[in-house]
Amino acid sequence: MHSSTSGRLRRMPAIGAVVALAAGMLVTLAPAAHAAAGATLPFTSVEAESASGNGTRIGPDHTQGTLASEASGRQAVRLAPGQRVEFTAPRTADALNLAYSVPDGQSGALAVYVNGTRLAKSLPVTAKYSYVDTGWITGSRTHHFFDNTRMLLGRTVQAGDKVAVEATGVQVTVDVADFELAAPAATQPAGSVSVVAKGADPSGNGDSTQAFRDAIAAAQGGTVWIPPGDYRITSSLNGVQNVTLQGAGHWYSVVHASRFIDQPSSAGNVRIKDFAVIGEVTERVDSSPDNFVNGSLGPGSSVSGMWLQHLKVGLWLTGNNDNLVVENNRILDTTADGLNLNGNARGVRVRHNFLRNQGDDALAMWSLYAPDTDSSFEHNTISQPNLANGIAVYGGTDIAVRDNLISDTNALGSGIAISNQKFLDPFHPLAGTITVDGNTLVRAGAMNPNWNHPMGALRVDSYDSAVNATVNITNTTITDSPYSAFELVSGGGQGYPVRNVNVTGATVRNTGTVVVQAEAQGAAVFRNVTATQVGAAGVYNCPFPASSGSFTLTDGGGNSGWSSTWSDCSTWPRPGQGNPEPDPNRNLAGGRPATATGSQDVYTPGKAVDGDANSYWESANNAFPQSWTVDLGASYGVRRVVLKLPPSAAWGARTQTVAVLGSTDGTHYTTVAGAQGYRFDPATGNTATVSLPGGTSLRHLRLTVSANTGWPAGQFSEVEVYSS
Repeated sequence: MHSSTSGRLRRMPAIGAVVALAAGMLVTLAPAAHAAAGATLPFTSVEAESASGNGTRIGPDHTQGTLASEASGRQAVRLAPGQRVEFTAPRTADALNLAYSVPDGQSGALAVYVNGTRLAKSLPVTAKYSYVDTGWITGSRTHHFFDNTRMLLGRTVQAGDKVAVEATGVQVTVDVADFELAAPAATQPAGSVSVVAKGADPSGNGDSTQAFRDAIAAAQGGTVWIPPGDYRITSSLNGVQNVTLQGAGHWYSVVHASRFIDQPSSAGNVRIKDFAVIGEVTERVDSSPDNFVNGSLGPGSSVSGMWLQHLKVGLWLTGNNDNLVVENNRILDTTADGLNLNGNARGVRVRHNFLRNQGDDALAMWSLYAPDTDSSFEHNTISQPNLANGIAVYGGTDIAVRDNLISDTNALGSGIAISNQKFLDPFHPLAGTITVDGNTLVRAGAMNPNWNHPMGALRVDSYDSAVNATVNITNTTITDSPYSAFELVSGGGQGYPVRNVNVTGATVRNTGTVVVQAEAQGAAVFRNVTATQVGAAGVYNCPFPASSGSFTLTDGGGNSGWSSTWSDCSTWPRPGQGNPEPDPNRNLAGGRPATATGSQDVYTPGKAVDGDANSYWESANNAFPQSWTVDLGASYGVRRVVLKLPPSAAWGARTQTVAVLGSTDGTHYTTVAGAQGYRFDPATGNTATVSLPGGTSLRHLRLTVSANTGWPAGQFSEVEVYSS
């Protein structure tokens, strides 16, 4: 097991966290920008923030370690007990999967309503599989906040019907709902060996391990049938070869096992399809094979139609897996990788899979011991890897990454990484031609806390050795990257060159800092790359270390919208610096660093920018005046400040006397709006708005509270700052 964070650390100038722009509400699984990108999926996803209800929206936010930063679209809806989110069904459906989070250590349920009628069944929710700590990975923090819970509705809803979920007994943050029309349960194939006939218990009470082993032994050359039911396996299967394991569909045939197949080799011809394997992995232990498949299925094998959840890794593949096909699967909530081709992969095709909430790279090829060769990741949809990359290729020969849709990478990764980071020896660096074609990256790229420095949406990295392979990056769409679009870097800090990179045909929209982030010696050619809404400049070209040599960017023609170069290599451009002006509907203060002259107990300054209307900052008591300050990360023209107190009626009406001050350097402040009394009344939402004259330019906003008729302290549950 590995993470993309190990190895030597680069030390670069710090850059503040960035607030993401609001995402589209209905998840389009194949954006119009590149219609072929992503998997063909049997469900349609709807974001909770686009639904109706009485919960509290959190986000958007890209700050590592925050709940909103790990959500789809960087936004979600928090429900207190009794609150609900009501979705409009986007299609005919009879099955629902919901991504959610509950506070650490808690469990409960969501009541489900269809067109106002509560169903007898509810959706269980728990923090059991969340809040993962990986302290041995430098730069990691507690992460993996979300989980997935699913149910068959027991009825069919039509497009336009209302499906609501309501928190009962526990706070639940709802992220996204997947609506699906489940296929009917399949029937037993003729001549197959049923695990139930060999003694398996479909109630889930008995141990079915030996029954599965006996059925596999009896069905050599044929099919093992897993009827509808729940089956418990307590130890891994091995010796699996020349056999098909088939279920009635993953909604019906469910195996509960944290280790399903564990074998170092196989003669191959294994077919695994159409059932679910749901584990009980609650933490990441890299020495334990807590995987659906650990090792080898052998040549000519396939895995399809599977639902894999609550495992460490979906498939950790070593040994001979030549010509393996992995397609049409769902891999959810793994504490590490979704799939890793760990050397010796030849002719492997991984395609049309959906992966959500991985605790490391969602899909990876790692050429340890032998090179992965002529293998590909194609037409996969990847959402919310929360500790590393969407897709990572670590070494290998003649590898292809085509037509994938990757969104919302977090913390330590890019959307796609093409890298010579070796982790261990013997490692086989990139060789031949690496093809990266037709991929769409949305809100991809992240701050790397080890580098104090951002990672681009698409990264080519000479981490441990020079990149000498030909890397062809074509037909790429990059949207809403919080930092850069393309990064060319020697991430180990040794200055190895990045050569032979060709970027042809790319559309870049709304990138936070620059289009090209060049930080290594070497060369690349860019052709027909168009950019709009570039945050700071077209190019940052500052090799690290500074003495390692220059990077040559060749304009191959057809480029537009990114001709400028960042001039100061001693500092990083901040997201949104320069043009364009920020979205007037974006809260510039959300998730930003906040300080205060004093705080009372747990009511710290950050509570006023955390997106939770029920948490709040409270200053030291009986010590007016008190000040609260937020760093917006860059200078903006600010026109409006919204001050809030918790909406609960328990907060009686009060008037706070507040002055607004501003600064561009964090040292010298001027008064923007003089001290004035602002009324907070729960009957009108406990909200007050301060209008500032003429779009006042400031980076640091300070609120000085000199009086409060309701409590002897300054108090804010949220401070929102807008350019409109």
